[in-house]
Amino acid sequence: MGLLQYLPSLLPFAALLYMRAQDTFVPFTKDYWDTEYDYIVVGAGSSGAVVASRLSEDPNVKVLLLEAGGPENQITDVPLVAASLQQTPVDWAYQTEPQEASCFGLKGRRSRWPRGRVLGGSSVLNYMLYVRGNRKDYDNWERLGAKGWSWKDVFPYFLKSEDNRDPPLVESGYHATGGYLTVSTPPYATPLAKNYIEAGLAIGYPNIDINGERQGGWMIPQGTIRRGARCSTSKAFLVPTRGRKNLDIVVFAHATKILFDAHRRAKAIQFDRMKNTHIINARKEIILSAGAINTPQLLMLSGVGPRHHLQQLGIPVVADLPVGYNLQDHIYPGGIHILINSPVSILQPRIINLKDINSFILFGRGPFTTLGGVETLGFIHTKYANVSDDWPDVEIHFVSGSPVSDGGQTFQRVMGVSQELWDSFYKPYVFRDTFSMNPVLLRPKSKGYIKLRSTDPYDPPIIDPKYLTHPQDILTMVDSMKICLSAIDTPAIQKVGGKLFESPLPGCDHFPRHTDAFLECLARTYTATLYHPVGTCKMGHPLDPTTVVDPHL
Repeated sequence: MGLLQYLPSLLPFAALLYMRAQDTFVPFTKDYWDTEYDYIVVGAGSSGAVVASRLSEDPNVKVLLLEAGGPENQITDVPLVAASLQQTPVDWAYQTEPQEASCFGLKGRRSRWPRGRVLGGSSVLNYMLYVRGNRKDYDNWERLGAKGWSWKDVFPYFLKSEDNRDPPLVESGYHATGGYLTVSTPPYATPLAKNYIEAGLAIGYPNIDINGERQGGWMIPQGTIRRGARCSTSKAFLVPTRGRKNLDIVVFAHATKILFDAHRRAKAIQFDRMKNTHIINARKEIILSAGAINTPQLLMLSGVGPRHHLQQLGIPVVADLPVGYNLQDHIYPGGIHILINSPVSILQPRIINLKDINSFILFGRGPFTTLGGVETLGFIHTKYANVSDDWPDVEIHFVSGSPVSDGGQTFQRVMGVSQELWDSFYKPYVFRDTFSMNPVLLRPKSKGYIKLRSTDPYDPPIIDPKYLTHPQDILTMVDSMKICLSAIDTPAIQKVGGKLFESPLPGCDHFPRHTDAFLECLARTYTATLYHPVGTCKMGHPLDPTTVVDPHL
């Protein structure tokens, strides 16, 4: 939703939002620091904020948390504008190498990869959807050598961190209260949310808590929001540390190298801040939590990575490990957009008004509280998954709008779609009432890599996810798209006149519409990331040659 351009004029009013919620204050940060700490945590994002908070609960240790970005701002608090935060100063704004089997409709065949460069990391840019992994995911980790990471091992920690504000869900035993991370259902929903749930029921998917006993089903999702505003890991885990004297948080600190002693033990971190280079020693550990891109980049710059690659760049090898490999990402085929005949979607001209703006600022209510426009999640099994296993292979995001809902401002800026694709497929529907279905591939078999582009720590690394290079991925994706089409044909969607976009799709119109060949072409033309890159520092059994860290990290 391209609302960012309107928000600067509203910033004076946003102060009221801070007055009504003390927890939106930013954490204390410092412009000075000690020369040595027990623990140094690099990256204050979705994991780093949690780790630093937890470690500093012990008053006998001293913790330093380094973050390359700065604090959150007022705009990042607004759930609906999540997409508009991309390609701004809080985003690293990475992009992939040109893709050989996908992204045909994107400029240069490159996918743009947002990553949070801010306290809270990508929890400041994401869509705030509270979705745990399937229990079989964790059990599979343990089967592959990550002992201690099975579902029964990790489930108690989900409960420990959670402060769920919906009593009926808490009573189920699968949720908890009292943790740092606020989880709640958005206070606003369009009428379409009910239609999505009814469509799921019509094709055999129950309305359930997807974080409960079973995952296969559809749900109006909960999100990491607090009183209608985003609850990032910075707000959840760092703001409560404001009174701790043993935690120092330093922002705008770009880590450039890990220094090792003669025994190959990490002893210090080197970082740049305000055009000066600093070195801080660690008495116990240096913990990297800079994400699936920046963590492998920092390791390789420091001599930890594939020997051949490091030697090519003249970097002395500290440890020969497969850092940067095993890159995987959640992707979906864009383009499943549905035109409707009822004025019930989230349309920019409809919600930019004093009533809705005040509703959010003063009370944390109204359309601005929706999770980036996502109003329903559906976990489904394609024909390639076993329903009895309750291990869905696709997750559908139902968005009560589409790239045309704001006239294309956000879509064209953050997704990097070609002008031809926009003009032909999207432009005819600008500012019309629409919704979208995004079927996300949950267990991709295509794997890519991250490598250094140079020895310059400010040079973005080479990112090649190799989307859709494994044949099974496109088969699963096409079948998931057919399930989406079946949902569109249900009475729940037809009563709002649901009809797929029929405008020309460049490169695909020689295929009959909605055949397998057309759907495959659509998926390869507009291949979209859901912003979940993982795997580049794989955890596993120490004897596994693809492992970077053991189960003790």
